[in-house]
Amino acid sequence: MIPVDKVKKVIERYISLEKELSSGKIEPKLLARKSKEYSDLKNILSSAQEYVEFDKNKQDLKNIIQDKKNDKEIINLAEKELSDAEIKKEENEKKLKIFLLPKDKDDEKNTIVEIRAGTGGLEATLFVADLFRMYEKVCSKKKWKIEIISISKSEAGGFKEVIFSVTGDNIYSYLKYESGVHRVQRVPSTEAQGRVHTSAATVAILPEAEDVDIKINDSDLRIDVFRSSGPGGQSVNTTDSAVRITHAPSGIVVTQQDEKSQHKNKAKALKILRARLYESEKLKKDKERSNERKNQIGSGDRSERIRTYNFPQGRVTDHRINLTLHKLSEFLNGEIHEEMNDNLRLKDQDLKLKALT
Repeated sequence: MIPVDKVKKVIERYISLEKELSSGKIEPKLLARKSKEYSDLKNILSSAQEYVEFDKNKQDLKNIIQDKKNDKEIINLAEKELSDAEIKKEENEKKLKIFLLPKDKDDEKNTIVEIRAGTGGLEATLFVADLFRMYEKVCSKKKWKIEIISISKSEAGGFKEVIFSVTGDNIYSYLKYESGVHRVQRVPSTEAQGRVHTSAATVAILPEAEDVDIKINDSDLRIDVFRSSGPGGQSVNTTDSAVRITHAPSGIVVTQQDEKSQHKNKAKALKILRARLYESEKLKKDKERSNERKNQIGSGDRSERIRTYNFPQGRVTDHRINLTLHKLSEFLNGEIHEEMNDNLRLKDQDLKLKALT
């Protein structure tokens, strides 16, 4: 049961924003944020109004039902209307609970995605390449833009590590459920006996941090430049364009050498450093709110095994919600990825609603 006073504040906030926006006196830098808040409130307004008016309407209908002077037909209509109102009240309450859930302020952010090979040797690097292609297809379907930050290739044609940024609308709110250990079970092409091998890759989803989110002092950074090198130490270019940035307070080290320009490598390295520092701070705060953390799915815990991709059985299983889809190839092609994400999001909301009540 949501207190009516809490719902009234939603309506009051909507009216206040409507007046503010129509006045034309809002600072330009606040306009986009307040317009978005107004739009969100407008979507829930009718549910809020019906919820607030329910008790009064219920009493009016009860008076009609209890008044013996009324015709049977009028009483029947009032009983039907009251029954419908009770059902509608439950629907509105659920919508309002979801709306009033604490928002993750990072949900609208762009992200940096890091995929790294885990146990399984060369087979794990091929799996990293599979996951990268899957995310490429998901992003393409959603019209999100991908920019490669760095790729480290393996001898088998896979990737030891891929780091890329994704820009668009509400990206972190979707991709945050991908953080964790992804496991693959399949027969490697080099396996003569046809035995199934298990390999793993770790996916980290980092909300992209702006200067206002995380402050980095130049005095805390040690920046080293060196010559880029390819596989086996082979020289890629003849200038010191590669950059290694060490953040002294945290011990985080970021190396970037994909660009021929030292300036571009430094900019990319700082972008990753800022995101990792922001994520570190975010996880620290989440541990302080550990009870809340247990009541959500998008925990960002990289050590948690979240999903298994089983090729012999053609299935993908998400262990957090015990959901199995027997459409592995479609999933890896990004075709039904949203089906899994929708189920994760609904379960996450359900856990948060239980915690709220």
